[in-house]
This record gives sequence, C-alpha cells and structure tokens, in this order.
Amino acid sequence: MSFSFEQGPIRPPSEAKSLLIRVTRNCPWNRCAFCHIYEGEKFEIRPQDDIKEDIRKARAIADEIKEISWKLGEGGEASERVVATICRNDDDYNDSFRGIAAWLYFGGESVFLQDANSLVMKTENLVEILEFISKNFPDVKRITSYCRSKTAKRKSAEELKMLFNAGLSRIHIGMESGYDPILNFIKKGVSATEHIEGGRKIVESGISLSEYIMPGLGGEKWSCEHATETARVINEINPDFVRLRSLMIRRNTDLHRLSEKGKFDPLGDEDVVREIRLFINSLEGIESTIVSDHIYNLLEEVEGKLPGDKKRLLAIIDRYLGLNDEDRLIYRLGRRRGVYRKIDDLKDKRTYNKLRNLQR
Repeated sequence: MSFSFEQGPIRPPSEAKSLLIRVTRNCPWNRCAFCHIYEGEKFEIRPQDDIKEDIRKARAIADEIKEISWKLGEGGEASERVVATICRNDDDYNDSFRGIAAWLYFGGESVFLQDANSLVMKTENLVEILEFISKNFPDVKRITSYCRSKTAKRKSAEELKMLFNAGLSRIHIGMESGYDPILNFIKKGVSATEHIEGGRKIVESGISLSEYIMPGLGGEKWSCEHATETARVINEINPDFVRLRSLMIRRNTDLHRLSEKGKFDPLGDEDVVREIRLFINSLEGIESTIVSDHIYNLLEEVEGKLPGDKKRLLAIIDRYLGLNDEDRLIYRLGRRRGVYRKIDDLKDKRTYNKLRNLQR
C-alpha cells in the first residue's frame, strides 16, 4: 500500500486508541530537565497543506480497509479478521495502514494531535485543521492535544472557545509540579500562577482538562512542598483529570546528570507513595478524577473521582504501607516486572513464591 502519513514519537497512554495526526514537530520549549524525547530536534509547525494531505491519506486508507472488509465478508467493519489480515501482510501494508486498521477496530472515534504543543499554532489555522478532521471523519467524537500552561494562558477566552466549538474536546498539560522552586529547578519555563491561569482558561472554555503530576520530582529536598503546593494549584484549577506519572530518571537528561553530581536526591518507591498520599489528602473542593495509568506508578489502583472516592484512595495507599516488609518488597518487584496491577495480586501464592525466590 503506497499511502503513508507522518507520525510523531509519543502520545498520552489514554490516547492509545486514537488516530495520531501530526500538526507540529517536536517541542517548542524542549528544556525540561527530566525529558529526553526531543533532544537535539528543531521545533516546527507543519504546513497546513501537509497536515491536510496526511488527513486525506488517513481517509483513503480507512476507505481501503473498508473495501478489504467487504471482500472478506466482514460487512465493511474492521473486525479481528480484517486487522489480522492486514498485520500479517507486511509486504502489502505499511505502518500507517496497520495503525488505521487498529484505530478502526477500537471504534475510530478519537484523534490525538501531535507533537508536544499543538496550540502554539495560530488559532484560526488549528480551527481549520479541526474542521478538516471532522469533515473527513464525521464519526470522530473526540479530538485531543498536548499543550503548555503558558500557551493556554496566552490564548484568549474567545480563542479557546473557538477551538472547543471546532471540535477540540480535551487538552493534556504536563504540570509536573505546582511548587515554583521545583519548576525553576527542572527548567519547566512556567510558574505555579501560570499553571493556574492557563488551566482555568481551559476549564472555562468547556474543553476537558487533563493535568499530569510527577510524584517524586521534588526529590528528598522538596517532597512535602511538592505534594502540598501541587495540590493547592490543582485545587485552584479543578481539572477534569489528574494523572499521576511517578518520576523515572532517564539517562542522558539534565536531571540524571544532576543526580550523579549529588544535586538531586531521588525518592525511593515507598517515599513516593507517601508523597502521593499527602498530595491526595491535600486535595479539597474539587471534582477531578485521579488516574494512575502508567507503569511507573507503583499503585495503579489509586484511581477514582473526588470528592467521593478520596477516603477509598487513601485507604488503598494505607493498605500498601501497612503490609509487612517482605510483602511490600515482593509487590514492588512484581509491579516492576509487570506481573502485579493491584495489591490483591499478592494473594496468588504461586506468583508470590516465584518473585520471592527471585529476590533471594
């Protein structure tokens, strides 16, 4: 299949079932101490015609998949049989084709705009792209994008409302922390006040807001302040989602180099859990949904909607912290190996004993 379209390197875990449309390349800031994804890459806003051509190609691929489905007797649907047929034929179908097949299999209703900050585009240009997506894919119900708080702050209320009316339904923001000394230390290029101003503007526009928090980012020095001040900022914004992304220090990042020089002392897993407890306990007067949908998070089951689920979330954390030393060690090992997803998984004695033997 000759059709192919450009895609960037990342998307949020919650957008795993989304069609990826690249409207910008790389990150316009690209200085965060913990990030390596766009190192050495130049930021670019892709030409409107190129973006539209990619959308046309995606539409053409979707139409071709529908024809394949009819030929296979699957009634035009991207069934398991259709997807398997496409994935087995590497010579005939490229990655773009396989990606569209998987997207249609999962419903074909969501689109994610790449890369790191699509809203730096002129608002009228982004509106044009949103409307073009809706025109070519009328069944799409959700279009989302990353954005920086400072970028959202600079948009007028009218501009954000225009984007909402054109189909932008959710914005993902990497807040990381609400404590200014940490934001300065990691070179985030934004203040707690700007996080609040940008976040509030998005919420008021009607666009769903997902804020990403990085437990452990304050290290030993600022753990308490990281938890309480980040909670304060979240309380001021009241986003739809608060997504936990526990810190993992990557090699070849500024934070890794700072850690090696003794200028950053990372927290252990259990101290990160205690920090998350303090953070959640400090959340007040909001109706956000807490999400722990990343493998870096030790306790994936710490998920629920505030305020109703707050006590339950704290109880999950307390249950883990109340385990004996060996059970906590086995759970951490099982989690890092991708075996455990919840504390109750410890009840599987066969797996438990295998993990215990591994750590001896």
